[in-house]
Amino acid sequence: MLYSVYEFNRIAMTPWRAAANATRQVMRSPMNPMGDTMAGRTMAAAAELFESVTRRYAKPEWMIDQTEINGQTVGVSEQVIWTKPWCSIVHFERDHDALVAARGDTPDRKVLFVAPMSGHYATLLRGTVEAFLPDSEVYITDWQDARMVPVTDGRFDLDDFTSYIREMIAQLGPDLHVVAVCQPGPPTLAAIAMMAEDDDPNRPASMTFMGSPIDTRLSPTVPNKLAEEKPFDWFANNLIHTVPAPNPGAFRRVYPGFLQLAGFMNMNLDRHVDAHWNFYTHLVEGDGDSAEKHRTFYDEYLAVMDLSEEFYLQTITDVFQEHKLARGIQTHGDRTVDPSAIRDVALLTVEGENDDISGIGQTQAAHTLCGNLPDALQQDWVQPSVGHYGVFNGRRFREEIAPRMKSFMDETGKAALATR
Repeated sequence: MLYSVYEFNRIAMTPWRAAANATRQVMRSPMNPMGDTMAGRTMAAAAELFESVTRRYAKPEWMIDQTEINGQTVGVSEQVIWTKPWCSIVHFERDHDALVAARGDTPDRKVLFVAPMSGHYATLLRGTVEAFLPDSEVYITDWQDARMVPVTDGRFDLDDFTSYIREMIAQLGPDLHVVAVCQPGPPTLAAIAMMAEDDDPNRPASMTFMGSPIDTRLSPTVPNKLAEEKPFDWFANNLIHTVPAPNPGAFRRVYPGFLQLAGFMNMNLDRHVDAHWNFYTHLVEGDGDSAEKHRTFYDEYLAVMDLSEEFYLQTITDVFQEHKLARGIQTHGDRTVDPSAIRDVALLTVEGENDDISGIGQTQAAHTLCGNLPDALQQDWVQPSVGHYGVFNGRRFREEIAPRMKSFMDETGKAALATR
């Protein structure tokens, strides 16, 4: 019922958004003498603010069509190289001729970013991808919005997520470096553990976990405490809703993205309110650069996707309530996941000093679980002065974290391959 009410309200606001857009266009028209007055700018700013907070944000585009290598521009195109109903692998393919001209025909490291399936689209990692494109073959998981997956395509739970990751790693081969950002840390570690136990020749050279909830018993944050304080039935009865028609996934039971977004916003509500007020004042003052930065961030942040019921609820129980992987009782099908089976996949963990989603120690727990991995194949890094988002995006990521990751992949990952 809640989802239907949400859709009804969204549709009901359509004429009001149209009116707001018309008002903004009229007030910003160079032919309108009021346009450059305080009254005109105020009306246009109010109209834009209203439209921005009432619309549904579509899945963002990657908008990555080039990168710079040694001062030369190299074209980039998106290629889907593997696909299933719930996910695709996107390869950011660089123009071969331009690449060779820029720095020769030397092979680059191959990196798969496992994007989180936790409410936002994979495009949230746009900056992460851009930082690696000059010297890496970059691949990323592009998870599907549950609202867009017909019920005829079946269920999708945490075990399916783990199986997908294993298939994708196998697709890309043994010289791969896998980077799991936030939520996919536990299932990615599980997938690699099973590959190691099976002596799978396609197991990756290295694995990096960034702000991941490997063991949420350590330095619990507000979301971790909420997951433990509320009983399972509360999540099942209050947060799961049915996708209404005419969406492609009509009648599928999901955890709606708009509820996840509400949770994210409430964690830092004052900050978001201030950001929108500043956006309004920037528009009134004619500060176009600051206003554009706001649009760029919130166009991404407010674009959310639904999660399937079974995936969301299994994640709540296995990761946040029962800590199954950390306690050694995680199962996949009929087998127990054993990270100690990993002996030759290099491990790097990255955490943010001010992370309010995955506290310090939660990601580092991967080192304890991989108890048979030689110390020479392990590294840990806590980045000062960054929060959760700063672990994988922003200036400190580009200047400090990304170079450290690349060095680890080239040196420690290569050493891991040499031990096989």
